[in-house]
Amino acid sequence: MLMRTDPFRELDRLTQQLLGTSGTWSRPSPMPMDAYRENDEYVIALDLPGVSADAIDIDVERNMLTVKAERRPAAKADDVQVELSERPLGVFSRQVMLADTLDTEHIKADYEAGVLTLRIPIAERAKPRKISISAGGEHKQISG
Repeated sequence: MLMRTDPFRELDRLTQQLLGTSGTWSRPSPMPMDAYRENDEYVIALDLPGVSADAIDIDVERNMLTVKAERRPAAKADDVQVELSERPLGVFSRQVMLADTLDTEHIKADYEAGVLTLRIPIAERAKPRKISISAGGEHKQISG
């Protein structure tokens, strides 16, 4: 048997259940996210512990990236009595507006240890490049 040491945590869980704050497909809960640039990629890391990879859906429409995931209850035998259930179940979602400077055609997704990592390359057209100009018949290189 598990001992409950924090009565307020149980109260918070009960409040969430009564208010219906667990995620549904029509009203998903948010998922924690980090976003940063690493060299020529934009990286988004989303926490989805306990979610199987086949329960994650990633879509890009125009510049809107949408990640949806569903954490389902673990299958339990008939003779199992649940003593404590604090991990949230339901649907989680996050939408991110991507800049035009990102190459949404080549997004890579990796899921390991409950973290979904998306790597979005910076578009070639957005990278600095040299532009050749001619002045009096000579070509000079300048930074663009």
